[in-house]
Amino acid sequence: DSFFASHIQRIKQEKRYRIFIDLQHKADAFPRARHQNKHDVIIWCSNDYLAQGHEPHVIQAMQDALRNYGGGSGGTRNISGTTDLHVQLEKRLARLHNKQAALLFTSGYVANETTLATLGQSHPHWAFISDAANHASMIHGMRAAKAEKHIFQHNDTDHLEAILATMPSDKPKMIVCESVYSMDGDFAPLKAITQLAQRYHALVYTDEVHAVGIYGTNGGGGAEKEGVMDAIDIVQGTLAKAFGVMGGYIAGNAQIIDFIRSTAPAFIFTTSLPPTVVAGALKALDHIRDNPHLRTRMLDKAQRMKKNLKQAGIPMLASPSHIIPIIIGDPSLCTQASQMLLEKGHYVQPVNYPTVPKKTERLRLTLTPKHTNAMIDDFTHAITHVWKTIGRHLKE
Repeated sequence: DSFFASHIQRIKQEKRYRIFIDLQHKADAFPRARHQNKHDVIIWCSNDYLAQGHEPHVIQAMQDALRNYGGGSGGTRNISGTTDLHVQLEKRLARLHNKQAALLFTSGYVANETTLATLGQSHPHWAFISDAANHASMIHGMRAAKAEKHIFQHNDTDHLEAILATMPSDKPKMIVCESVYSMDGDFAPLKAITQLAQRYHALVYTDEVHAVGIYGTNGGGGAEKEGVMDAIDIVQGTLAKAFGVMGGYIAGNAQIIDFIRSTAPAFIFTTSLPPTVVAGALKALDHIRDNPHLRTRMLDKAQRMKKNLKQAGIPMLASPSHIIPIIIGDPSLCTQASQMLLEKGHYVQPVNYPTVPKKTERLRLTLTPKHTNAMIDDFTHAITHVWKTIGRHLKE
């Protein structure tokens, strides 16, 4: 007990102890929720970017699946856990990314970690060339692979090329990046990355979790937005953000997907996603495809918030995406700002080290089509008052 207590005490002293906010979500009133059954708050940090987890058509599809299929899948994909819904969803996701095949996982984290670890262990001479800002799931997957790894400076294609140029052309290698980075909200230079991959005979693995469903003509993500879908060898995505449910997946050519399906322990030995979740994802895919105004509305709301915050003098990173990072730069004050906003009816979680580097602690805003202009204006008013207190402490 003393061993664990001392570690927790150190985390608290470093001001990075995580406090979970108890919320009672309101499916019919999102983004409103009840905080500790006391007062209503508006959620400003949900990853349900298009509010599909609260969409009546999605909820109805999940209820229908619950009645027809039961509560769980009943086993792994190999042992009774493959339903017709799983097969349909994998085909739909493959088409979304213009790939031959796709494979479902229980989360985006598991999809990243499992796929990269399995690929890295498949050949003794594999090398990963990884963006410095990649997600923890990708880092842990490459680390578990025990393969050669090089890190290029974030979005720096000159540094990437310098690394690639040192490698033999016939060496199996893979560039690993995200299309939209979740904490800064910036886009990867996918065109330049794929051009370098072709020049130096490398594969490209791209995490699209913060872009799929949102960017590109059909919601195929950053690669579709940049016109390089065919140049990405493996796409990793999630069902837990724009599609509003849970789960992860990869998509690529049939041989790669079959290899992961046949050899990855975390896929083979894990109970498959419940049919209810898969049905919800299928309906969300349909709903987003048939209602492109959802994406437009969400992006318009993000632009309004950015404009408001800029006029109010609130420090933000210049994010070109829908993600809005408000930089506080101090863990205690970041937590204090979050608490003060909560008391004013606005919930946005503080993001501290190790999720972001020290001295870049922040509040990370993500809007949805269901946030109204009145909500945005009220939040701006609230954070302006909060910033007067926080800003004064930062100057001291």
